[in-house]
Amino acid sequence: MPSQLKISVGQYSDKGRKEANQDFYGTCIPKEPQLSSKGVAIALADGISSSAVSQIASEAAVRSFLEDYFCTSDAWSVRKSAQRVLTAINSWLHSQTRQSQYRYDKDRGYVCTLSGMVIKSTTAHIFHVGDARIYRFRDNGLEQLTNDHRFWVSRDQSYLGRALGINPQLEIDYQALRVEEGDIFLLLTDGVYEYASPHFIINTIKEHGNDLDVAAKAIVDEAYRQGSPDNLTVQVVAISNLPGQDADEVCQQSTELPFPPILEARMVFDGYKIVREVHASSRSHVYLAVDNETGTPVAIKTPSIDLRDDQAYLDRFLMEEWIARRINSAYVLKPCAQTRKRGYLYIVTEFIDGRTLTQWMIDNPKPDLETVRGIVEQIAKGLRAFHRLEMLHQDLRPDNVMIDNTGTVKIIDFGSTQVAGLMEITTPIARSHLLGTAQYTAPEYFLGESGTTYSDMFSLGVIAYQMLSGELPYGTEVPKAMTRAAQKKLTYRSILHDEREIPAWIDDVLRKAVHPNPYRRYEDLSEFIYDLRHPNQTFLNKTRPPLIERNPVIFWKSVSLILTMIVFFLLFKLTNRGI
Repeated sequence: MPSQLKISVGQYSDKGRKEANQDFYGTCIPKEPQLSSKGVAIALADGISSSAVSQIASEAAVRSFLEDYFCTSDAWSVRKSAQRVLTAINSWLHSQTRQSQYRYDKDRGYVCTLSGMVIKSTTAHIFHVGDARIYRFRDNGLEQLTNDHRFWVSRDQSYLGRALGINPQLEIDYQALRVEEGDIFLLLTDGVYEYASPHFIINTIKEHGNDLDVAAKAIVDEAYRQGSPDNLTVQVVAISNLPGQDADEVCQQSTELPFPPILEARMVFDGYKIVREVHASSRSHVYLAVDNETGTPVAIKTPSIDLRDDQAYLDRFLMEEWIARRINSAYVLKPCAQTRKRGYLYIVTEFIDGRTLTQWMIDNPKPDLETVRGIVEQIAKGLRAFHRLEMLHQDLRPDNVMIDNTGTVKIIDFGSTQVAGLMEITTPIARSHLLGTAQYTAPEYFLGESGTTYSDMFSLGVIAYQMLSGELPYGTEVPKAMTRAAQKKLTYRSILHDEREIPAWIDDVLRKAVHPNPYRRYEDLSEFIYDLRHPNQTFLNKTRPPLIERNPVIFWKSVSLILTMIVFFLLFKLTNRGI
């Protein structure tokens, strides 16, 4: 069995010399598969003395962070997941203050600081707002990892510059650090670190390394002895074991299942009756089958037996179903619910009664603009479902788009999809930057760069261009341009010609969507789709014919007026000179 992430935690909190404890803390260590897919979460919140309800804010912030973080999609990165949760917490606390008697005095409302950590695989993700602190103990030294959001007016007077609940918008400090076995992290409120010396903390950790609860209490007691007037809270987190090189099993199914036999019509296979082969390639086989229990037609995809020893291929094959189960869109292929134990390695999905976009373009060589718009819009909706989960399809091409008999478009084949949440695991699924088809692959991939949502937009733009013209915007030159200098020389081929009635501004829309520089494309897919239907004024002004062609009468009247004004000006000058 591969090793797992293991941590030890010691925690202690005391009201100190105050009447109530406004601090709150917590730790959540989930079981597998969430331990690998989401990691371990630790959080510490500190109330402010000016508020009588700050302890409510502290408890709500910590509980919500620890609970809601694990409810976010495991496809999301840690940063996106935690920041979405913290933003929601901040909005809730701010609204509570706005609805309370403290709406005109924010410092007395539902306000607190928060310092949190998520340790996932071999990385510590730190989120911080306020003046609590996070330290790392390594090599017999303490390193402060966070900055205090406290503004000092004088030596004796200061105020918080940032906290949860103060403003409707939240600015969160974030950093990611590689961790090592033996690392110890400490989360301390200001009532502790201002009174317990680093020397004492280091010695205490060394002395009580086998009982971190005792160490946490000893540090709190020391701060109290040194005269701390504040609440006192300490969390000590020790990394005792990190995941091994096989930690990516969380996103894979067991590859110990045998490869399925060659399937043929009328064969009964794992509870399915094979009807016919739908598609075959060197990488996979797809069959139409009927579920014997429900009578529902399904598609069964089996891996190529020739690639049985290619672990990277098998990983990507198994990832397809994992990805499909996390996307809920009418425009993305849907997997079937698994109600029986499988005896072989394969994937079962809905059966799409239709044709690929490649075949559709062959059958419809000159589609009207409105039909093309409808197809592109549906593909864009499917892509946005990927992007909302921080996934990039990375292999969008006509062969990976199906159109069923009702005209509904669905994106299929997720073998090249990149998932942000899985890329954070120690050894993410092995993949190359160039898994897609070269003609539809964005230029930045050929520079060795990672893809972005702009990359999927490029592929969609190429598809739209091809549907309208039957050609590619740069021909076959993009895969050859493997330097920035070469990409700057790529020449876009205008889609406008005498055989097709396409508005000139549509050409500019496509030119922008497939620009070689990803940052000169549209900011979002929605902008691209909008411009396909609504003439962009910038493009209209660019393609607008000159005034002499649009309205010759006004043009010549304007010229005559200008000439008349020049004549009068010259006469005026001559008169002033006495000529």
